[in-house]
Amino acid sequence: MVQPGGGFDMQQILQQAQKMQEQLVSAQDELAKAEVTGTAGGGLVTAVVSGGLELKSLTIDPKVVDPEDTETLADLVVAAVRDATANAQKLTEEKLGPLAGGLGGGGMPDLGGLGLPGLPGQ
Repeated sequence: MVQPGGGFDMQQILQQAQKMQEQLVSAQDELAKAEVTGTAGGGLVTAVVSGGLELKSLTIDPKVVDPEDTETLADLVVAAVRDATANAQKLTEEKLGPLAGGLGGGGMPDLGGLGLPGLPGQ
């Protein structure tokens, strides 16, 4: 990226940024289409969540339905949705993690020390 004499090859930087943008869009599309499952109660309650963390479906085994104990059923539903959501977040990290690494290991660097007006440390 650095040319002889200390200058930057702006064309190469722009090409890399374009490639990263395309990879990010592709990964986001994959995530939007993905569905992840979570369970609770040994599979008595199953939740399906999209990669975008949208609840798609909920399946409840009839043997867990007790009109005298709806609290346990509610707890199982919450646990299954949490499990599915956690699995979807892991999938997001797997898909987007390598792209974030291309941004310097997790995002933007601290620019406060550059003496730029309006940034922290000024």
